[in-house]
Amino acid sequence: MLLRGQNIVGYRHYSDDIVVKFVEKAHARGIDVFRIFDALNDVRNMQTAMKVASKVGAVVEASISYTTSPVHSIKGFVDMGKKLEEMGANTICIKDMAGLLTPQATYDLVKELKQEISLPVHVHSHMTSGMALASYLKGIEAGADIVDTAISSMSMGTSQPPTESLVAMLKGTEYDTGLDLKKLAEIADYFKEIRKKYGDFESEHTAIDVDMLIYQIPGGMISNLASQLREAKKMDKIHEVYEEVPRVRADLGYVPLVTPTSQIVGTQATYNIITGQRYKTCTNETKNLVRGMYGKTPAPISAEIRKKIIGDEKPITVRPADLLPPEFEKMANEAKPYARSDEDVLSYALFPAVALEYFKERVMIEKGANVRDLAAIATMFVFEAESKMKAKHSAVCEEANHWKVAARRESLNGGGWIL
Repeated sequence: MLLRGQNIVGYRHYSDDIVVKFVEKAHARGIDVFRIFDALNDVRNMQTAMKVASKVGAVVEASISYTTSPVHSIKGFVDMGKKLEEMGANTICIKDMAGLLTPQATYDLVKELKQEISLPVHVHSHMTSGMALASYLKGIEAGADIVDTAISSMSMGTSQPPTESLVAMLKGTEYDTGLDLKKLAEIADYFKEIRKKYGDFESEHTAIDVDMLIYQIPGGMISNLASQLREAKKMDKIHEVYEEVPRVRADLGYVPLVTPTSQIVGTQATYNIITGQRYKTCTNETKNLVRGMYGKTPAPISAEIRKKIIGDEKPITVRPADLLPPEFEKMANEAKPYARSDEDVLSYALFPAVALEYFKERVMIEKGANVRDLAAIATMFVFEAESKMKAKHSAVCEEANHWKVAARRESLNGGGWIL
């Protein structure tokens, strides 16, 4: 599984005891390989997850978040790979979330890593910029041990390069995979039909986008920006936001654009453009990034930018999690009315609002709720929401909408719940 270091699968840093418990439970439930990364490439934020994953006997695939900037270099990434090997990694992954790896850069980075470390090297890239297939080929020639692909009917765009294409390219060479193209074609046909069922949920930003090479905006981030601007009725500003993203990224220390920093930079760029004044409005996440609460940025943040965002506050320099007290018992007490296991407590700790909704639905199911019950509940909440709209009781409105969706889902599935 992909693990965001101290962020786990969420968007903030969690205390060490939450990280330890999550990795232990995930491994007990069947996760054998943990691809662990940090959005800032701050290895301090990876150490707890790597240590516990190694302790439980899982494969530790420590990842380098690849990006380009005036402060990033092949040497810097290789030095990071050496540190990760010393920290107990079993594999080193070059995680190219935005499809920025050029064929030559891939060759150079893989070759130098293989010369400096004794671990397998795994290359993971996306087809967003259209370069990944060529980059994979050069990476393989340089000694890459593993590359990530997707079956053709689920590939391209913001996904991975097509499996069949790479298999065909390597056929008859010393890197021949031995995979059967006819069998792969059967798999592709199967998922082609499956994909049609989810067409309504696909982003419109899934094609190859050469703007990536200019703005370095990952596919998922493009979707988020479009959603934010559409909600604000400012879609005409989207190209201005694209241009603002690299400027914000530079201001914030040339952070790699990967969750959660991609969301932080993208949202801040959106605010800068919509308000017409840079950093007049700053999210808490932007402030925490400048405060050092996400770790050490690749480049120092200037005093001018820091003052605009957090005033005279002094940023921290320690590992952020060192400032966090243990959280698990506290979360267990908060979730006590609903939580029945450590897994429930972890769900609540990571996604409290979503977890509580799930716990409520679980109780309703166990009590034998049917579509009629749910419709009645929805009607009750809608009536209450409408009567209090002027008072802006958003929580009531959200609850009403939740039950409306639940009732609709029940009816669409013929009385059978799908969670």
